[in-house]
Amino acid sequence: MIRVLLVDDHKLVRTGIRLILEDTPDLRVAGEAESGETALALAGELKPDVVLMDVSMPGIGGLEATRRLLARDTKIKVIVVSVHAAEPYPLRLMEAGAHGYLTKDCAAEEIVTAIRQVQAGKRYITASIAQQLALAKVDANRGSPFEQLSQRETQVMLMVTSGQSPQAIAKKLHLSPKTVSTYRTRLFEKLGVENDVGLTRLALRYGVIEEKTGQRGA
Repeated sequence: MIRVLLVDDHKLVRTGIRLILEDTPDLRVAGEAESGETALALAGELKPDVVLMDVSMPGIGGLEATRRLLARDTKIKVIVVSVHAAEPYPLRLMEAGAHGYLTKDCAAEEIVTAIRQVQAGKRYITASIAQQLALAKVDANRGSPFEQLSQRETQVMLMVTSGQSPQAIAKKLHLSPKTVSTYRTRLFEKLGVENDVGLTRLALRYGVIEEKTGQRGA
């Protein structure tokens, strides 16, 4: 029996995936979490085999949650399930240690296949994402400017563009406010923007975030 933890800030999404998994004899939903922080707490308590991880959630989000989760327990397998198919998401999540990456429009059968494969020690990346990652390596000069960001810079960028203050980011990422300020300055320099507003506009332009940030479902 493969025990799965569902992590998504939308209850409807969790319910849909739960129904899929409950119809599969060798899979069982061990628990549900609506944020990265809750996922970390439940993972320590429930010891799931596989975590289905959303990306854009309140708080630390899926990228940081994945990094912390796998740093704490290397036996857990994380599969990202997100509406975000464009960079920098897939590459950064895989660099953080995710074992799979699915888009939320994938078929129910693909979710089951991905869980079984990563539990067997393999990686599973949905075809469109795998092609994109391959093309990015071939043509590294033509893509989103956000692809040049490091994993930590990407995490700070996501939190800044979601409207979180430097103090809140520092607290959630266990960094000093000065360090967060340094990351913000580095982001502005790399991306050629002057402030948080410019950063947010650029992220919107390249589809890194959606315009209605309060209703994102990544």
